[in-house]
Amino acid sequence: MVVLSAPASEASSGQVATGRRGWRRFLLPVTYAYVAALIAVAVSLSVMTDSMQNKIVLHASTNLHNLLRGHFGTLFSSALVIGDNSAALVIIPLLVSLLALAELRFGAWQVIRIFLAGHIGATLLVALGLWVAVEAGWLPVDITRAEDVGISYGALALIGAFFALLPHRWRPTWAITWLAVAVAGVVMGRTFTNVGHLLAVSIGLLAGFWALRIRGLALPKLTWFETGLLIVASALGYLLLVG
Repeated sequence: MVVLSAPASEASSGQVATGRRGWRRFLLPVTYAYVAALIAVAVSLSVMTDSMQNKIVLHASTNLHNLLRGHFGTLFSSALVIGDNSAALVIIPLLVSLLALAELRFGAWQVIRIFLAGHIGATLLVALGLWVAVEAGWLPVDITRAEDVGISYGALALIGAFFALLPHRWRPTWAITWLAVAVAGVVMGRTFTNVGHLLAVSIGLLAGFWALRIRGLALPKLTWFETGLLIVASALGYLLLVG
């Protein structure tokens, strides 16, 4: 379970926002570092042959074949590969807005925790389900070698956690809407990735709920700029779920 705990200096106010003002608010190391890494990987893949690209993507994939052979490093490397370079041109700009809002509001370490909880948690739950399905003969063995890379699980967990940023009256709507869209994605796509998306959103919502109800998290009202970031982040979430 992810805990969004406030720093000691902010405990009295119940806020986890960094409190920085002016240009210092936009010193967002996690956002910049992660996006730079995604761009570097995307550019590197774009200059390779198709066969080499496929080899690297499969090597970085968190598919059942890799995980059962102890390649647990793929739990991290898979989050650095978007796979489709054309999709990266759309996803990366939208992802900047999502990460920036999360880091502005939750702080760097909390962004990392929520992202990894969604990415790794959903990946392992999906892998468990696939293992059971393959062992039972419900799915072909070939599915254990499928490509499974991308930022979607971690990103959707952050979107779920934005539940904690909204006014009380809008939180049920946020949770129900994203769960409904994720379920629609499962019904339409019928892939294990769609199931992973639903799990990731659920993990993020649980993180937000935990922060509010158990840790007593309190955050100031979103600014107009942050509201704009939330709208763009929501567009990314919709694209990932049903795009």
